[in-house]
Amino acid sequence: MKNGAGRRINGGAEEDDDEDDVNGDLDAWERTYTDERSWESLQEDESGMLRPIDNQALYHSQYRRRLRSLSSTAARIQKGLIRYLYIVIDLSRAASEMDFRPSRIAVIAKHVETFIREFFYQNPLSQVGIVTIKDGVAHCLTDIGGSPESHINALMKKLECSGDSSLQNALDLVDGYLNQIPSYGHREVLILYSALSTCDPGDIIDTIQKCRKSKIRCSVIGLAAEMFICKHLCQETGGTYSVALDESHFKELILEHAPPPPAIAEFAVANLIKMGFPQRAAEGSISICSCHKEAKVGAGYTCPRCKARACELPTECRVCGLTLVSSPHLARSYHHLFPIAPFDEVTSSHLNNPNCKLQRNCFGCQQSLLDPGNKPGPAVVCPKCKRYFCLDCDIYIHESLHNCPGCDSLRHS
Repeated sequence: MKNGAGRRINGGAEEDDDEDDVNGDLDAWERTYTDERSWESLQEDESGMLRPIDNQALYHSQYRRRLRSLSSTAARIQKGLIRYLYIVIDLSRAASEMDFRPSRIAVIAKHVETFIREFFYQNPLSQVGIVTIKDGVAHCLTDIGGSPESHINALMKKLECSGDSSLQNALDLVDGYLNQIPSYGHREVLILYSALSTCDPGDIIDTIQKCRKSKIRCSVIGLAAEMFICKHLCQETGGTYSVALDESHFKELILEHAPPPPAIAEFAVANLIKMGFPQRAAEGSISICSCHKEAKVGAGYTCPRCKARACELPTECRVCGLTLVSSPHLARSYHHLFPIAPFDEVTSSHLNNPNCKLQRNCFGCQQSLLDPGNKPGPAVVCPKCKRYFCLDCDIYIHESLHNCPGCDSLRHS
C-alpha cells in the first residue's frame, strides 16, 4: 500500500502501474464483481428474499408515471412544432471521468446518437446543431440542419476531452446563432454538463438575461452534482434542470426532450408559414446541389419556386429561402397537436370481480392477458372504445402508432 501511494504521488509510473494502483487493494474475484456491479440488479421482496429486479415492470411503471404527468396538462398547452435546437456537449476533462461506464463521454455520445434520431422522428420539421466546450472555449461542431447522419458522424470524430468548461462562452455562441432564427421557430438549447464549475470571461448572469430576452429555452442535464448556476439558467429561461443518477436515468432524461415542450406563454404567437412541397428529381438527371455546391446525379428534390436542387428534406432552400417539406413530415407532426388520451389502468379489484367479463386477449397483439395460473395480468383499457390492451401495446400505441386500434375499428365498422 505504501509503495502504491508513493507511485501515485510521484506520477511517473506507466499506464499499467496506474491501473494496478486503482484496484491494487482488491483481489481478482473482487474486481470482477466490482466491474459487473451485479448487486444493483437485486431487490428484497416481502418475505426478505433477494430477487432479480423485474426491469420490464419497472420500465412500464416509469412509462405510466410519465404519461400521467404529461396528460395532466396536455389539454391546456401550446407546443412548438418547428424547433431549432442546439445540443451543447461538455468535453472538458470532467467528461473523461469513469463513474459512468466506460466513461462519461462514451455514455453521452451513445445516447446523443439515440436522441438525435428520436428527435428527428418526432420533430420532422425541426433542425439541430451541436456545440462543444473544450479548454474553456465553445466550438460549433455542426451548423443547424436537418440531417441526423451528418451530426452523428461529426460528433463521433470529436470526442477528445481536455481543459476546463465555460458555460458563458457556450451560451454566447448559441445566442449568436439562434438570434438569426425566424420568429415562428422555437429556440432551444440542451446542455449536457459534466463539470462542477464554469470558467467564464465575464458575468454569466448578464448572459443568462440575454438568452431570456432572445426567447431561448435552456435545459441542462448534469452528470455530476447539482450546480446553482445551471439551476438558475433553467429557471430564468423556462427550461428544465436534472441530474443523471446512472446511465439508464441519463437515457430517460435526454429522451424526455425529444417531444415538443410546452411553448412559453409570452412567446407563443401563432404564425402562418409558407412552405413548398418539392418533387423528387429523375434518377438520371444531373444538376448542381445548392446544399453542397457540387454536381450530383439522380436523387434530390427540386424547389417549386426557384427550381434549385436540394439533397434532403426538410430543409430551407439556399436560393429563395422557402421551407421545403414533404407531406409525411406534416403528418408525423400532427399527433403532437392532438395526442391520444392515456389509457386507464385496470385495477386488481376489477380483475378479480367474478361478474366482470374481462377480455381474454389484448386487442392489439392478440396475446393472452392472463398470467400463468390463469390469473389476470396487468392491462389497460381505452376510455373511449373500452378495448383492453397489454402494457407493451399501450407503449407502442402512445409512442409510435398514435392511434387507438379499437377506436379506428369502430370508426370503420
